[in-house]
Amino acid sequence: MALTGRAALLAALGSIPVGIWDAGWTAMLAVNAPLAVACACDYALAAPVRRLGLTRSGDNSVRLGEAADVTLTLTNPAGRPLRAQVRDAWPPSSWQPGTETTASRHRVTVPAGERRRLTTRLRPTRRGDRHADRVTIRSYGPLGLFARQGTHKVPWTVRVLPPFTSRKHLPSKLARLRELDGRTSVLTRGEGTEFDSLREYVPGDDTRSIDWRATARQTTVAVRTWRPERDRHILVVLDTGRTAAGRVGDVPRLDASMDAGLLLAALASRAGDRVDLLAYDRRVRALVQGRAAGDLLPSLVNAMATLEPELVETDARGLTATALRTAPRRSLIVLLTSLDAAPVEEGLLPVLPQLTQRHTVLVASVADPHVATMAAARGNTDAVYEAAAAAQAQAERHRTAEQLRRHGVTVVDATPDDLAPALADAYLALKAAGRL
Repeated sequence: MALTGRAALLAALGSIPVGIWDAGWTAMLAVNAPLAVACACDYALAAPVRRLGLTRSGDNSVRLGEAADVTLTLTNPAGRPLRAQVRDAWPPSSWQPGTETTASRHRVTVPAGERRRLTTRLRPTRRGDRHADRVTIRSYGPLGLFARQGTHKVPWTVRVLPPFTSRKHLPSKLARLRELDGRTSVLTRGEGTEFDSLREYVPGDDTRSIDWRATARQTTVAVRTWRPERDRHILVVLDTGRTAAGRVGDVPRLDASMDAGLLLAALASRAGDRVDLLAYDRRVRALVQGRAAGDLLPSLVNAMATLEPELVETDARGLTATALRTAPRRSLIVLLTSLDAAPVEEGLLPVLPQLTQRHTVLVASVADPHVATMAAARGNTDAVYEAAAAAQAQAERHRTAEQLRRHGVTVVDATPDDLAPALADAYLALKAAGRL
C-alpha cells in the first residue's frame, strides 16, 4: 500500500486551520478522521494487484544501437476498473542514459474484465542478454488518495547483437571478388590457381596460359582461364583475453575485432569458402562450426553477442592446440589479437611454427588512433614528450609485426574504422595470389 501526494496535501491543508484556531486533539481528529475514512474507502475500491495477469511478447533480439519493443499485456480479472502506474524495470544499460524514467513508466486504465497492452521501447548501450527484472504496479482508488502496490515477475530476454557497422564495405569488396572470379564485364583475367575454362587467345594474354593440347585440336590458339579457389576453410579466432578489454576510442578492442570478423565471414561465405569461429582465452568461450552460408552470419552474431573480455592472460599454447583441433586440414587461420610486444613474444611466437607449418596464418590487430595523433603533436614540452612516447610505442609495434612476418604470417594493423576493410583486402589478396 502507498499514501499518495494528494492525501498528504489534504492532511497538510486541514492542519492549517487547526493550528490557527484550535490545536487540540479534538480538532485534529475532526479534520483527519474523515480523511482517514476516505483513504480506507479509496484503498478498498482500488483494484487488487496480485490477481492481475501479465504476459510479454515482442522482440527477442536487436542490434546494438537500434530499438527493441517489448509488449506487456495487462489483464484485469477483478470486478472494478484498474487505474494504475506501471514500472517495467530492466537493467540500466537497456536505455540511453537519462531516458530510463520516461521509457519504463506507464499510466494505464483497464476496465473490469479487459486487458491493455503497454509497449516498452529499449535502446541498449551494450552487447549481451538483457533480462527483464520486475513489473511494479501501483493501483489507485477513484479518489487518488491511497494505492495498492505489488510486484510481478514476468521473464523476458532481449539479446543485443553486435552492430556489424562494417557491412557498408561489403558491396565494394564483393565487386572486387567478382573481378577476381572473372564475372564482370571488365576484361581482366580471374587470378588464382583453380582451372575455370578455355577461351581464344587475344593479344596481351600471358603466353604461359596457352593450352598447347587444346590449341592442337582446333584452328585457334586457346588459353586457360583461372578463378580463385573455392570451398576453402577459414577459421576466425577471437582472442578474448585481457588485451581485448582495452578501449580504443569508444569501444573495447574485442568489439572492433568482432566487426572485422563479421565482414570477413560475410565476404568469404559469398566467395564459396567455409567459415568457422573460435573465441578463446584460457578456455573456449564460443565455437561455431559447420554452418551453411545462409545460416552463418546469424550464428556468428548470436555467438558473439554474449562475449566479454576476460581479465586473464591468454593461454597461447591452449589457443594453438584448440585451433589445430578445430582446423585439422589446411586452412586460413585469422587470429584477431593484440600486437603488444610482451604477449606476442612470450606467448604467440614460441607456438607460431605449429600453426604456420600446417596453415596460412593472418594476424589482425586494432591500432589506437590516439597514438598516431600523439606522435604528430608538437608545440610545448608535454606534447614533445608525448610524441616521443608514441613514436616508441609505434616502433615496438612495427618490430613485433616484422617478427611475425618473418615467420610467414600476414599482418594487418589498422584503426577500428579501417580494420574491417583492411582485413577483407588482405583476404582478397591471399585469394588472388592462390595462397588459400
